[in-house]
Amino acid sequence: MSLMSDLAAAASMGPVLFKAACPTCRAHCELSAESLRLAIGGSRRTTFYSFTCPACGASVRKPAGERIVELLTGGGVRTLRLTPGPGTV
Repeated sequence: MSLMSDLAAAASMGPVLFKAACPTCRAHCELSAESLRLAIGGSRRTTFYSFTCPACGASVRKPAGERIVELLTGGGVRTLRLTPGPGTV
């Protein structure tokens, strides 16, 4: 079964939940797509997802590789595409 068919099957069963851990309080939580934000930049360093820990309220930012980007976008997480400013490469 492909990732897209997995996501389609999951969507038909209800909202998608993502598991994440907070590095501050070490809580493990399940987050809805609305609770996460994904920023896609021009490099691995500038591509990340973020959320607010429901247990301690800490702002959490974690790197997002290709697989995580694919899963988050497929699960409906809002995405911000970062573009370089004028005169930067």
